[in-house]
Formats: sequence, structure tokens, C-alpha cells
Amino acid sequence: MDQLARIKSLIYEIRGVKVMLDKDLAELYHVTTGNLNKAVKRNHKRFPPDFMFQLNKTEFEQLKSDLIFQNGISSWGGTRKLPYAFTEQGLAMLSGVLNSDIAIDVNISIMRAFVALRKLPSLVRKEDLLEAKREVMDYIDDILADQNDINESTRAQLDAISTALAELQANRPLDKPRRPIGFIQPKDEEDS
Repeated sequence: MDQLARIKSLIYEIRGVKVMLDKDLAELYHVTTGNLNKAVKRNHKRFPPDFMFQLNKTEFEQLKSDLIFQNGISSWGGTRKLPYAFTEQGLAMLSGVLNSDIAIDVNISIMRAFVALRKLPSLVRKEDLLEAKREVMDYIDDILADQNDINESTRAQLDAISTALAELQANRPLDKPRRPIGFIQPKDEEDS
């Protein structure tokens, strides 16, 4: 998976805003989550609530149910504190706080991912998707109707076969007894 696709997969929507979580950012920047959060706390004036916020328990439980956090909050291997979420503006501000070459490259990729996500809805309109869905459903209905419907020539042939079978059955002589099926034939009453 290339870097841009990987970053796109790490962008979540929380509180109606697209964000990235501190643990994912720390992994991308090749630092620990604790060190990332310490750098942010040292520069807390740069991160107002619309740039960065801490998840509440309900939001964290939802992320856990989506298997983003498998271990939950624990002092034995899980996340010890509720994670922080960074908006796009917070990520831009984070680039000024972290001054390594890796941080610069990662931030460029993150900004490109956010731009790509913003362009995505403009490429596909909801109305276009609904129209395409209607067209597909109509096409499927036509195909099913064709399968269930017998055309006129086939119907005429089936009627002719049915009529011929009825005539053959009607013309069969009923006065002559039929020979029984099998190898052993009953003896005629006259032979007895």
C-alpha cells in the first residue's frame, strides 16, 4: 500500500470532522505516542479545541468496536489515556512543532491525503449515484422479465405440441386390449 493510501485509511470522521489519531501520527512520524503528546503539550497554545481534541469515552468505545483500538484503556498493554484527535489545521500546526525530515515528508503526504479526500465527493455526486442505481435496477428488472416471459413463437410451438398429443390420445382405438408390460404374459381364457 502506498503512503497516500495508507494515510487515507488512517483518517476518521469524529464529531463531524475528519481527524487523525495521535497513535497513528506517532507511528507515521516514527516517535512514541507519549513523545508526540509531550511535544504538543509544550506548545499547547498552538492547538486550540478546533485543531485538536481528546476523545471522550463514548467515541473511544465506538473506535474500539471498529477494531481501531483492540486492547482498550489499560495499564497492561492497552492505551493508558483517551487518544487525541488532530484536525487538518491541527496537523498543519503539528508540522511546525515536529522539525525532523521524516515529519516534514509525512506532513506533506498527510496534506495531500486530506486534499484528495476533499476532491472525492466533488467527483461523484449523490444524484449521479442514485441515477446509476436506478438504471442498474431497471436493467435487472428487464432481464428477469425476459427470463420469465416466453416469446410468442415458443408459446405457439408449445400449443401445437399439446394439440398434437391430445389428437393422438383421442384417435387411439379403445376396443383392442393392450398387451401387458413384462416378460410373463397371462394366458388367454380361451386356452384354458
